[in-house]
Amino acid sequence: MLGTFPLMALVIIIYNALVYLTGIDLAEPVFNVALVSGAIWTISVNDIIVFIGLVLLFLELIGATRTGAATIVNHALSMLVLLVALIEFIVLPQFGHTTFFLLVLLTLFDVIAGFTVTITAARRDFTVGE
Repeated sequence: MLGTFPLMALVIIIYNALVYLTGIDLAEPVFNVALVSGAIWTISVNDIIVFIGLVLLFLELIGATRTGAATIVNHALSMLVLLVALIEFIVLPQFGHTTFFLLVLLTLFDVIAGFTVTITAARRDFTVGE
């Protein structure tokens, strides 16, 4: 069951929870890091959310190499997550920010890469069987 759950939904759920339940300013700095160059690297909640999204996208791409019915269900659910996130971005003012747009793009990349990797793996499996 866990293999069918789209991981990118987690980052969308986290963003929704932060917006609706906490009401915190996502652009507010969480901490600063002093670099050797003397520059100060400021990390905000938005940055952490995008980082989580990138990690989850990587894990999704690894999972896309599997074949089977669970993978097809995962792709369908990923498409649904993309649709919901895109509608939130377009319709709801709380989500009309660059950070959420980047999350929508990561979800789009997940859908496109997932289908591409699965089709390539299936084509390879099909030619091996001949």
